[in-house]
Amino acid sequence: MSWFKKLFGKTETPAHRAEAPATAAPAAPASVPAEASAAVVREGAPRIAVVTGSTRPGSVNRQVAEWLVARANQRGDASFELVDIDSFNLPLLDEAFPAAYGNYQGEHTKAWAAKIAEFDGYVFVTPEYNHSTTPALANAISFLNAEWANKAAGIVGYGSAMGARAVEHLRGVLSELQVAHVQKTGMFSLFGDFENFSVFAPTELQAASVDPMLDQLVAWTVAFAKVREGELEAAAV
Repeated sequence: MSWFKKLFGKTETPAHRAEAPATAAPAAPASVPAEASAAVVREGAPRIAVVTGSTRPGSVNRQVAEWLVARANQRGDASFELVDIDSFNLPLLDEAFPAAYGNYQGEHTKAWAAKIAEFDGYVFVTPEYNHSTTPALANAISFLNAEWANKAAGIVGYGSAMGARAVEHLRGVLSELQVAHVQKTGMFSLFGDFENFSVFAPTELQAASVDPMLDQLVAWTVAFAKVREGELEAAAV
């Protein structure tokens, strides 16, 4: 049986095709080290959102995001918070005006915009779908514009090829929105970092891949806060 069939269930038969797909029970979250309790965050430290990248039932995406929040909050130089796109119930983009206008009509869009605006930086956790990032994440990002601009972001990717192609496609989207994406990337393999393709259990080597990304992200997040302050001062003149 191929890894794809192991990941997504039974071998297809006519009977299986006739049935509605069963929702997979959520897998147990990946364990985090005992010392993963949040460090004391210094006053005035940047706030960074760890944004999930999937709304698919049974996805392992939230496990990866929760693990990352726990690891990142050990640092003490920034505050990291999980933001799950699934909890905002965003439809397929339904705003009448381009996001650059800032003329949001839907209550779901306004709630999403208010949440994203709270943060100074972001980490996007993306699986790889069809050599790209997920439709759900691309859709969620596309609802907004100014809320993303002149902020820094890091990316964590995973998949059969460690999410490399999803990461590269996501970089293009972020560039257009004036999001400064750092060069280092967290990367995980479906084959080596997930037990039975369903429980996130990263190897020590791949777990450490997120640390250089976080180092760059925190530094750039602080720097871009000054960029936004400069824009506000210029606008007030």
